[in-house]
Amino acid sequence: MYYDFFETGLIGTLTLAGDDEGLRHIDFEKEKNPLIIREGWRREPEFFKPVKEQLRAYFKRRLTRFDLPLAPEGTPFQLTVWQALLDIPYGTLASYKDIAEAAGKPRAVRAVGGANGKNPLPIIVPCHRVVGSNGSLTGFGGGLDTKSRLIALESSGVDE
Repeated sequence: MYYDFFETGLIGTLTLAGDDEGLRHIDFEKEKNPLIIREGWRREPEFFKPVKEQLRAYFKRRLTRFDLPLAPEGTPFQLTVWQALLDIPYGTLASYKDIAEAAGKPRAVRAVGGANGKNPLPIIVPCHRVVGSNGSLTGFGGGLDTKSRLIALESSGVDE
């Protein structure tokens, strides 16, 4: 497993982790359950060059959809939810109910919330775009301030 760090300029430093299968984790500086860099992991800044280039473009509002090899690990249901998150357009918000319906489990709103909270690739798999049915900001691994900043970044449009 490789790792490195990325300074966003907006929401602090992200920890990136991945292997030859793809990107596996993005962790916020103020994460509730921080990623533990394990013995044997190697810091490889060059490995994450494409990730950093796309993140940089995203934070400059020049990229609305990432194109990277992703390798999240989760249950089949979690993977289905995370795939549904990828379909939420940039600058758009969806409710947990919307995601439950997109995942083919319209009554599994709470389970969607749980899967959303375990998303190992926030920002790229845009769990920050999911809000309560009344539009309220709800839990987010990087904190509600971070979620609010990401939503504001996207709502300000794309700079060409």
